[in-house]
Amino acid sequence: MISSLHRLVLVIALCLTGTAAAAQSGLASFEQEELTIVTKEGEKHSFTVEMALDPKQQAQGLMFRRQMAADAGMLFIYQPSREAVMWMQNTFLPLDMLFIKSDGRIVKIVERTVPQSTTRIPSGEAITGVLELNGGTASRLGIKAGDRVEHSSF
Repeated sequence: MISSLHRLVLVIALCLTGTAAAAQSGLASFEQEELTIVTKEGEKHSFTVEMALDPKQQAQGLMFRRQMAADAGMLFIYQPSREAVMWMQNTFLPLDMLFIKSDGRIVKIVERTVPQSTTRIPSGEAITGVLELNGGTASRLGIKAGDRVEHSSF
């Protein structure tokens, strides 16, 4: 026979599982596309990125993720181009954020953002996209402002 304490623990566990499942079911889904970063030296780096195109996808971004493949990322597209502000609330991975003009030129890189920070990360100028990669990727691959992103959005 199950004691009342065990029954209570079981009920709490079931409630917590249901709450987590309900929270997960409201998450946006993302299409994946390929893009390439071409450095000034001519090196090419390919990534499979999830596309954050609508307000719900852009508000969620990479929140709640615990890991991401080394050749993965998320591309936020803004039409028309505008100043953008990013943040890391509910994001558990340190990220590199690459701010991209309409011609595909990277104009700003913020490396190794702080997980779960509410500090605002502004683009500083009108941009068409932000590419989020695992923290340290830009430095590891030698990606710098002035390099180009090749993707159909640019």
